[in-house]
Amino acid sequence: MADDKTTVKEMLEHMEEFVNERDWEQYHSPKNLAMGLAIETGELLEHFQWIGQEESRKMVDDPEQMALVKEEVADVFSYILAIVQTMGFDLSEAYFEKMKRNKVKYPADVYRGKYKI
Repeated sequence: MADDKTTVKEMLEHMEEFVNERDWEQYHSPKNLAMGLAIETGELLEHFQWIGQEESRKMVDDPEQMALVKEEVADVFSYILAIVQTMGFDLSEAYFEKMKRNKVKYPADVYRGKYKI
């Protein structure tokens, strides 16, 4: 499956099937999932701890490191999907609404090339 062929709906359905097959709905409270997301995000951060900006950019050239990072990113994304599924909101809608607010908060003509003013 590839990004250009897979929908968010398909991924949510896949997550639902995975959870249901294991009877894990009972553990999927928003609190538990948010905590799991934080833990998995920490595991992703471990791969970048103690290295510089340039070294982090060069990780794409190391297949072993990339495999580890991809696995952690997939874990983080899985928790995001589980939160969306459990709480029952539309991820695409939430994303685009947030980006609309970001465009107002960070106008391109003011923030181009800067992270703060």
